[in-house]
Amino acid sequence: MNKEGLSIADNALKRIFDIVGSFLGLILTWWIIIIAVIVVSIDDGKNGFFTQTRVGRNGKLFKVIKIRTMREIPSFDTTVTTTYDPRITYLGRLLRKTKIDELPQLINVFLGHMSFVGPRPDVPGFADALKGEDRIILTVRPGITGPATLKYRNEEEILAKQGDPEKYNAEVIYPDKVRLNREYVEQYSFCRDIRYILRTILGK
Repeated sequence: MNKEGLSIADNALKRIFDIVGSFLGLILTWWIIIIAVIVVSIDDGKNGFFTQTRVGRNGKLFKVIKIRTMREIPSFDTTVTTTYDPRITYLGRLLRKTKIDELPQLINVFLGHMSFVGPRPDVPGFADALKGEDRIILTVRPGITGPATLKYRNEEEILAKQGDPEKYNAEVIYPDKVRLNREYVEQYSFCRDIRYILRTILGK
């Protein structure tokens, strides 16, 4: 069990895979991204791309890139999203269900902000607030998918069933994600990364 993070060799192999994979992914999906952005821009009247500040490797902030799926509601400022969140547009629900809204993150992976596999990038106030040995999570780039992402692939549905979604997220889901992400780093394996990617693609 590695208590210090990934080795130099693991980091190098992981980064090479990310560069090659994201480059090929962008070549294959750029037209889907462009069409989705244009349609969203026409439907919402705003830039179809959505960027948000997230916490990256070593606590460094970066802008995650996604396709806009939500509208702004001034009185609704929570960062917790449920299935019935009124901010999600009709088109946004389709994009989120098909994961098309996530495709622009390939740009983040190519630029080195993210990796294909790793802890999901959190907004400031969560990952940057980790304490003690849990901070090992910040030694790796956040990912598009990973063990916590797969376990909570239906997170919005789970939260929708709770009387207090924010409290349930803070007391149940988030601590479990921290545990899973810490185990991911401490027990890192490139082969396991490949399995996470295949499970994500196959929806398992």
